[in-house]
Amino acid sequence: MPRVLTGLPANHAAAAWALPLLLLLLLVVWTPPLTSARPSTGPDYLRRGWLRLLAEGEGCAPCRPEECAAPRGCLAGRVRDACGCCWECANLEGQLCDLDPSTHFYGRCGEQLECRLDTGGELNQGEVPEPLCACRSKRPLCGSDGRTYDQICRLQEAARARPDANLTVVHPGPCESEPQIVSQPHNIWNVTGQDVIFGCEVFAYPMASIEWRKDGLDIQLPGDDPHISVQFRGGPQRFEVTGWLQIQALRPSDEGTYRCLARNALGQVEASATLTVVTPDQLNSTGISQLQSLNLVPEDEAESEEDYY
Repeated sequence: MPRVLTGLPANHAAAAWALPLLLLLLLVVWTPPLTSARPSTGPDYLRRGWLRLLAEGEGCAPCRPEECAAPRGCLAGRVRDACGCCWECANLEGQLCDLDPSTHFYGRCGEQLECRLDTGGELNQGEVPEPLCACRSKRPLCGSDGRTYDQICRLQEAARARPDANLTVVHPGPCESEPQIVSQPHNIWNVTGQDVIFGCEVFAYPMASIEWRKDGLDIQLPGDDPHISVQFRGGPQRFEVTGWLQIQALRPSDEGTYRCLARNALGQVEASATLTVVTPDQLNSTGISQLQSLNLVPEDEAESEEDYY
């Protein structure tokens, strides 16, 4: 004889048991499938872990490989699910992962990756490091597409994203290449007496050297001019070098075109930018709007004329 809740009619008791079951079934039915796209490490990624537990439950049913859905677009490769039955997309570098192999909340890292506690960033008081997937190797590689990859995990991601390209490793270490200017100097203007800086970022292997020159002059800057200086440093990325040209206390004679020249044993490349110098009297008589029409004023600097008086 079926049990009936005390104090309730039989039909009301049945409804009380059926409603929670119905809500649970709806949640399972409408749970969105896990995608192969790179998830964030925020609330959405945490929600993915809870949805995984809800869908898989605490135990494993008999394995039927023919009923498994084939995952697609897995940039970090595939791993077996918690029950060791179906394939699923592995987690990419930088994604949350399970430090304990016996758990299956965030998921497992892909090929050439391992789960480590992220202790590199600054932690606020009370925060704990998160377990993230990290590439086992940090050595650069040269790909068959002529590009240099920071490590094997990045190359494998690119290979899986473009399977028709048949991307492979040509050799360890970066690809030898002519210099490439990844950030070139921009045209600028300023008033006499002010300071300006041109910047130039170059990628190359072997590393490139950078020179600054001004059109009309045969010398390499700064020469013997004390109000012009140059600086160089490696970076911001690996195998890049950045150069700056600074001109202090602008004079009308500083106006002209300046060139960033980068060279190594394989070749040379250059990029140029124009410096326009105006006097305070010219600025007052010309106006910001006319300078803007000549492409001499950046949009964010032309919003308020009061900044220049």
